[in-house]
Amino acid sequence: MLDIKGMSVLVTGGGSGIGSGTAGYFVERGARVTICGRRPEKLQQVAADLGEDCHWITGDITQAADRSRIMDAAIEHGRGLGLLVNNAGNMLRGPITELREAEVLEVFHANVVAAMMMTALGVPHLERTGGAVIFLGSVHTRRAYPGASTYAASKGAVEVLARVLAAELGPKKIRVGCVLPGAVATEINVRAGLCTAEELEARMRSIESSHVLGRIGTETEVAEAIAYLACAEWTTGASLVVDGGLALGVSGY
Repeated sequence: MLDIKGMSVLVTGGGSGIGSGTAGYFVERGARVTICGRRPEKLQQVAADLGEDCHWITGDITQAADRSRIMDAAIEHGRGLGLLVNNAGNMLRGPITELREAEVLEVFHANVVAAMMMTALGVPHLERTGGAVIFLGSVHTRRAYPGASTYAASKGAVEVLARVLAAELGPKKIRVGCVLPGAVATEINVRAGLCTAEELEARMRSIESSHVLGRIGTETEVAEAIAYLACAEWTTGASLVVDGGLALGVSGY
């Protein structure tokens, strides 16, 4: 297993949720982490909480110029790149008959295309370090939720993408993996219109029983899975489900 200490890490969408939790996990173990996102106040707060080993930069990963700035900042802060965590993304919910093409394309641009392009920028740097790329998938590829076709399809694309890139980048000694979380109380639920910020806790409680282990997950538990795939030197192309048993589909005992 590789050591996290001294590792240079770039986490997209690092201003909240799983992104900020992952940044904290790696910083606490000695990594130099760069986080990016579109909301400077969120990023600044995360970086302030984590200290000088966490650098923040604003940018929109769907924009080519911003992606280049973000990658350059991560390379400078970390003195190279050992891990890219493609965490940033959007969610869209609604019946297929009411979806608008432009909104669907926005989700695929953020969740799939931008992550592909960010990975492409990272390849020469990751090749030097024998590093890794981790994508964030979703339990939506294991369970079918009506109204979630756009998000589920984008995450299905991400999961397959991770496998293809593992095969493509393996000769360069770059490992690629995908983590599939179950329910975690993050802002994406609010942005998707599933609930208000005030309703988030109640919504999470309402779906705890769908998880075999009886509770939703935490950002740290997802970060642990990301860290495993980042450090496991003989693991690539793997999809790691971290969902408290949600994908098992058990509805009662």
